[in-house]
Amino acid sequence: MSKNHILVVEDERDISDLLKLQLESMDYSVTIVEDGDAALELIQSPPSERDNNTPFDLFILDRMLPGTNGLEICKFLRLFKKTKDKPILMVTALTKPESIIEGLDSGADDYINKPFDINVLSARVRSLLRRSVQLENSSQSVEEVINLGPISLDMSQCKVSIDDNDLDLTLSEYKLMVAFLNQPGKVLTRNQLVEFIQDGPVHVTDRTIDTHVFGLRKKLGEHSELIETIRGIGYRVKNYV
Repeated sequence: MSKNHILVVEDERDISDLLKLQLESMDYSVTIVEDGDAALELIQSPPSERDNNTPFDLFILDRMLPGTNGLEICKFLRLFKKTKDKPILMVTALTKPESIIEGLDSGADDYINKPFDINVLSARVRSLLRRSVQLENSSQSVEEVINLGPISLDMSQCKVSIDDNDLDLTLSEYKLMVAFLNQPGKVLTRNQLVEFIQDGPVHVTDRTIDTHVFGLRKKLGEHSELIETIRGIGYRVKNYV
């Protein structure tokens, strides 16, 4: 089995050297690019023209880069057919919630603030790659059932159950569960959740999302802690180990 190939786009040499050393010690193949424009060119190049002749499995993007910035690269990755489903970890020195939301709304799967703990970053990388494999496997399966711990979501019947007991959910609550369970561990901003459950002329707001999540937690009962609040940003569902 070939190693996972990670593209790191980071213009601070001390940080990129640290990332390369750590990720290679975890048995990943790592390519470093220090310029946003060069990164876009490399991403679009055929794998045969790269150092190890393999596609990229994960992208670690600094937000502030010379040339094209991390947000624009992130948006491109989500539009480019060959990378639209690949995990993206945004690294940023901007810690305000609105800056983090902007990165997530651009398509990043997760974020980490500078300065970061290298062990935390390593854990995020492992989690993103593991989730990517799970999503790839689930997309290839004919089954339309998603299981996460004691919770099961049957998309063919539009129902959610806990320990085989069906939950009485509203349509909006069901849509939220679909969004959460399809991407366990991923931070979803309120804006992303609004777009996910918006349907027809009914206007959905951030406050509406909070209300739906509150109702959903009540119905999850003792499993309500499954939905984590990311203060000032949105929500995510815990990944069961």
